[in-house]
Amino acid sequence: MNWANRLTLSRLGLTILFVIALNSQWPFGRTLALILFIIAGITDFFDGEIARRYRFVTNFGKLMDPLVDKIMIAAAFISLVPLTAVPAWAATIVVARDFLITGLRLMASSKGQVLPAESLGKHKTSWQIVTVLFFLFLLAAQELRYADGQSTWWLRAWNEGGAALIWITVALTLYSGLGYAWRHRALIATDR
Repeated sequence: MNWANRLTLSRLGLTILFVIALNSQWPFGRTLALILFIIAGITDFFDGEIARRYRFVTNFGKLMDPLVDKIMIAAAFISLVPLTAVPAWAATIVVARDFLITGLRLMASSKGQVLPAESLGKHKTSWQIVTVLFFLFLLAAQELRYADGQSTWWLRAWNEGGAALIWITVALTLYSGLGYAWRHRALIATDR
């Protein structure tokens, strides 16, 4: 297994630790979750760079890199629901879209095809990451006592800024998912 693929799998481990930290009652657990999420994002950047620069692009990497990204994002959105950061309907749309696209990729794989990630999907992922980081920064700020739940700037950021990011993210998630499914509709139409 090459280094790019090892980094991809390490991101899966970091995601598990992230979920544990975010949902724990540990002192500074939410700050730790923020740090773990950032480290996981850095590994995502480096695994792609290593794969392209050293020609380590493999079918495993083409399949697993976007799959692990989806697991990381789904875990983050689901974990933010009970913290009232993300509404359940938004998390459901994010997770459902990613399950459907993964299903489409598995169908392609069963036919000997690999469907790589597209640029619009990468933009969607970027907005999802920004949304998660936004809420994690606010949670860490509250935990580190830079703000409390009653601070005007914190409440405005949490409610107004968060809502705007959620709507942008959900719109891009739906648009990119429907577009991806449409472009690969032949896989669905010919499945017997």
